[in-house]
Formats: sequence, C-alpha cells, structure tokens
Amino acid sequence: MNKKSKIFKIILLCIVIAIMVGITIYLFPMVKNLSTEEGQIAFKERVNSSGFIGFLMLFGLQFAQIFLFIIPGEPIEILAGICYGGLWGTVFIMIAAAIISIFIYLLVHKFGRQFIYDFIDKNKIEKIEKSKVFQNPKTIRFIIFILFFIPGTPKDLLTYIAALLPIKPLDFIIISTVARFPSVISSTLAGSHLVSGNWHFSLIVYGITFLIVAILVFIMKKFDKDKITDEAIRVIK
Repeated sequence: MNKKSKIFKIILLCIVIAIMVGITIYLFPMVKNLSTEEGQIAFKERVNSSGFIGFLMLFGLQFAQIFLFIIPGEPIEILAGICYGGLWGTVFIMIAAAIISIFIYLLVHKFGRQFIYDFIDKNKIEKIEKSKVFQNPKTIRFIIFILFFIPGTPKDLLTYIAALLPIKPLDFIIISTVARFPSVISSTLAGSHLVSGNWHFSLIVYGITFLIVAILVFIMKKFDKDKITDEAIRVIK
C-alpha cells in the first residue's frame, strides 16, 4: 500500500503540474494585459470559449489544492469567479470541494492510516487522534465547523483525518462544505470584478467578509466556555 500510494501521488502531481503549465500557457497572453480594457475583454472571451476543457482544468486545480496542499485555495476561487461569475463560481467551488472531500474520505476509509501518512506527518496525525477535543462525539461537529469557517486553518488536513474522527461521513461533508461559504463567496465575487478592473470592489468584499467572519467567530468563542476552539486550533497547528 505504501508503494502504491506514493506512485499514485507522483502520477497525480505530474498531472497537476501539466494542468498548471497548460493553463499558464493558455491564459498568460490574456492575463498580462488585464490592466487594459482590451485585455479584459480578450480574457473573458478566452475563458468563455474554453468550454468544458476550461471547466475540467479548473476542477483539476481545485482537486490539487485540496488533495496535495501544493497551492492555496484563494487563487482558484478567484479564478472561478473570473470564469463563471460570483454566483456560479461559488456553486462550482462548493460542489467541487464536496466531491473531492468525499473522494478523500473514501480513500482513507478504504486504505486506513497508512494512506494519510504518505501525505501528512505521522506525529501530527497521532497528536490529533490522542486529543480529547477531537475525539469527543458531542463537540466534534462544532469543532469541524469552526475550523473550516476560520480563515487560515489547515482545512485540507481536516479532510484527510475526518475518517479517523467520531463524526459521520455525511455530517462532515455537509458541515465542511457549508463552513467554506464565506471564504468562497468573497473570493469568487472579488474575481468576478477583478476582470472588469473593479479592484476597489474586490477589496471592499474581502473587508466586509473578514469583518463578518471576525464578529461571528468572536460570538462563537464567547459561548465556548470550555475553550475547545482554542484547544483544537493549538492541536491542529
């Protein structure tokens, strides 16, 4: 299993690199001219004309972001906003994240801990498994939600270890998908306006989203008398 999973990871990494190189070559002539109105129009036309191929390339990048941790999520979310607008870009990212999370959950469930060890440090996994915070069935749903909701937490690591935690697969998929929404919608909205040169609107969207998330996190922590959120963040980081 160890050898097979490593081969699988290498093949997947090669595919991802090929996709990223292809996207760069395909879109670079348009991206470098985004500061001009003509460049913005040309970029939109190139994306719209890519059709299903463009859809697959974007899904491939989203898959790589969650599965391999090699790229941050925000650029892909912004790209989805550029390609499909704020609404459909958000729908695309949310559905893609749910599908990929299910795929990873099933792989871990089938192959066990050894599969995770090939992607994540063994000591970190054991630290999370031994934590009372992550092994409490009464609070694990709240922890999963808050960790996916707060910007900057290692969400993709949580996707891998979900199969080792006392939470049902359907509960995890629903909670993790819903909790991504604020981050996703802000990035896709920003992307949809970046292509038209409306940089100020993009900054305003990010600012408002950050403020809302900060307020909600503050409120949730106020009701978190046992400080399980802080403990969970310390364990997972």
